[in-house]
Amino acid sequence: MDFIAVKIEVDTAFSEILIAELAQIGFESFVETEQGVDAFIQDSLFEENELKSLQQKYEPQVRIHYTFEQTEQKNWNEEWEKSYHPIRIGNSCIVRASFHSIAESYPYEIIINPKMSFGTGHHETTALMLENQLEISHQEKQVLDVGCGTGILSIMACKLGAAALDAFDTDEWAVENTKENFEINHCQQTSVQQGTIKEVVLQEAYQIILANINRNVLLQEIPAYASLLGMDGCLLLSGFYERDIAEIEKIAVAQQLIKKNQKVKNEWASLVFQK
Repeated sequence: MDFIAVKIEVDTAFSEILIAELAQIGFESFVETEQGVDAFIQDSLFEENELKSLQQKYEPQVRIHYTFEQTEQKNWNEEWEKSYHPIRIGNSCIVRASFHSIAESYPYEIIINPKMSFGTGHHETTALMLENQLEISHQEKQVLDVGCGTGILSIMACKLGAAALDAFDTDEWAVENTKENFEINHCQQTSVQQGTIKEVVLQEAYQIILANINRNVLLQEIPAYASLLGMDGCLLLSGFYERDIAEIEKIAVAQQLIKKNQKVKNEWASLVFQK
């Protein structure tokens, strides 16, 4: 599989917003640089018109300049190592790569070696999801991770005592990366599949469902998550802005889900619902 590598020059303060927008149009991996962002997308999904639309959308606020080229599939760990630093979630959890040397000790340690997968704990949405997970009992529960990326949320669930875990992603690199990170973190009783929620084989019900994707996918799939959620089960969502909360909540409430928690960080949001 070949990829299109897009080098974007933009004010670094605007990088997170741009990454979120790019993720919604199919970009799968991002490396923040001194000039802005390097973003990667499967060549079959690349549409330059969508980039131009983003450029025009934000033109009044910030200058965005981009160039792109086709690149062969490869392991992006070397690029990540240049900018990937350990992330601490309160005093309870640390997320690091295998090449990091950590002196301090935490109750939970997650080791993530990312390839072309999004989800290292650096982005606000991933950190918010981890914070919510730490507040919910996973002991002996069946967990589903929708759009697993690097597998970071699944690994957190395993370390919190989940009995079994199913994870899936549409991207083959994410599936491969999740399997590798499961092995590194000694996660047992796990299953990883490639495909959409309509294509993969799932259990009849889960006690916890994790979905850190993006606003558009969540709005479409929340009814499917609700149908898979057992009574009293928890649905943890993120991947959207604070301004999107009302719309997300409206769809969830229509599925007889009750909002139990809400977290916001730098305009990004995460919600917890219970059935």
